[in-house]
Amino acid sequence: MPMPITCIEDLRALHQQRTPKMFYDYCCSGSWTESTYRANESDFQAIKLRQRVAVNMEGRSTRTQMIGQDVAMPVAIAPTGLTGMQHADGEMHGAMAAKKFGVPFTLSTMSICSIEDVARHTGGHPFWFQLYVMKDRAFIEALIDRAKAANCSALLLTLDLQILGQRHKDIKNGLSAPPKLTLPNILNMMTKPRWCMNMLRTPRRDFGNIVGHVKGVENMASLGEWTAKQFDPALNWGDVEWIKKRWGGKLILKGIQDVEDARLAADSGADALIVSNHGGRQLDGAPSSIHALGEIAADVGSKIEIHMDGGIRSGQDVLKALALGAKGTYIGRAFLHGLGAMGEEGVSKALEIIHKELDLTMAFCGHTDVKRVGREILVPSTVPKPLMQA
Repeated sequence: MPMPITCIEDLRALHQQRTPKMFYDYCCSGSWTESTYRANESDFQAIKLRQRVAVNMEGRSTRTQMIGQDVAMPVAIAPTGLTGMQHADGEMHGAMAAKKFGVPFTLSTMSICSIEDVARHTGGHPFWFQLYVMKDRAFIEALIDRAKAANCSALLLTLDLQILGQRHKDIKNGLSAPPKLTLPNILNMMTKPRWCMNMLRTPRRDFGNIVGHVKGVENMASLGEWTAKQFDPALNWGDVEWIKKRWGGKLILKGIQDVEDARLAADSGADALIVSNHGGRQLDGAPSSIHALGEIAADVGSKIEIHMDGGIRSGQDVLKALALGAKGTYIGRAFLHGLGAMGEEGVSKALEIIHKELDLTMAFCGHTDVKRVGREILVPSTVPKPLMQA
């Protein structure tokens, strides 16, 4: 009889068992020494909660809003590249699980399933789309128009990938989609029969938002050459203004780590910013997201809605982020662990685990409404100090 799945770590272990090494490592790694990747998680653990007793815990609610949209809990599924390589048709599975649970799903520009695939699979249910700024502005305009046509209800603009941080494991594994049929890859995939069978059943094995939508990009060889040249190191706040005007809807800026950048984000007219270090995959040695959050929220939280991602593996982590000023959070790796473990069922399980932990921890801290949680639930001496004072 299989062991019951009770936490995200259980899903992670199954994910590692069932997914080829190069894709599991792509999920569970950071840049260079991975110090920021590790800190994203460990810095949450250092923050301690105040337990309260003899408080009426009936009638609890985790319902709130993110950028004015109703959510079952303040958690969205983060945009993750290559999701359809963790599990066949992974983006479609993730979007369906999010729709059923009542939380936002964010599709990455670098997804395997296309915008149109996800829209068809969810029956036109709104989802969010994450945009990378490429040098090919005509392609960016077309992507924005495709997101509009697919009924996307928010555009999430990533600002911290003008250039790529080096991730040693991806280089050593020869990461590609689909995987190159080298002897080590074939031997590894032979130990993942469930993954192989699912991938054989789907035609979606390359970057669905790009292949066939860019002139001259019709296969993986031409795609690799195109993407290597396309991330735009010249991205600036003028581009943000242009994209905001072109999009015309709710705009979220992802990748803010510094108070000065947060002020610029607040002045840009965007609806929200995400305190994020790209999961520790860009600047190694940067502060963890939870460490940067409090100072940013205190400085600009009255001007722009604050979200955060990076290191969230439990509902307790979500609650700590809310206490430090976030109005919403995102799960990337926790989502991928569920997906790689059990497809849509695993994503639903990950959301259920995080929701239950959030609900119970909120009650233990003396609250029944997630919208009223503040710093009073934290032990003050364990709260990260502002970075300029640390």
